[in-house]
Amino acid sequence: MSTTSTTTTDANRQRMRQVMAELDKGNGKPFVDAMADDFSWTIPGDTPWSRTYSGKQVVLGELLRPLYAQFATPYVSTTRRVMADGDMVIIEFEGRVTTKAGKAYNNRYCYVCRMEGGQMKELMEYFDTALVSAALEAPSSPALAA
Repeated sequence: MSTTSTTTTDANRQRMRQVMAELDKGNGKPFVDAMADDFSWTIPGDTPWSRTYSGKQVVLGELLRPLYAQFATPYVSTTRRVMADGDMVIIEFEGRVTTKAGKAYNNRYCYVCRMEGGQMKELMEYFDTALVSAALEAPSSPALAA
């Protein structure tokens, strides 16, 4: 591995370790700050939440705000692993929260992030899709809201 690649790997790993350490304390601001303006977040599968959210403002408005609006308790995460190779960072963590409907939404996640210039450019999120369908209400469709 070249020195540049090692430096990039180390910088990206450290950046996301810091971001996730803050998220684990309940501070989501560094996570949002780490998103590039043209950031995209993809949720594969066939849940009502599954699609690619393109652009930081779309991620905030169509994914994160509707998601957090369903939570009755503060979201608590526990990061298990942060691994990096060049511009790719893999984050393994768990989240716990109770929804306003009284359902436990305790999921395990794997984020695969592509970094550029210290910012997240792309995120692919893997999780228990059956739990998402059972515990969360479907988000409103952006097309219907317009």
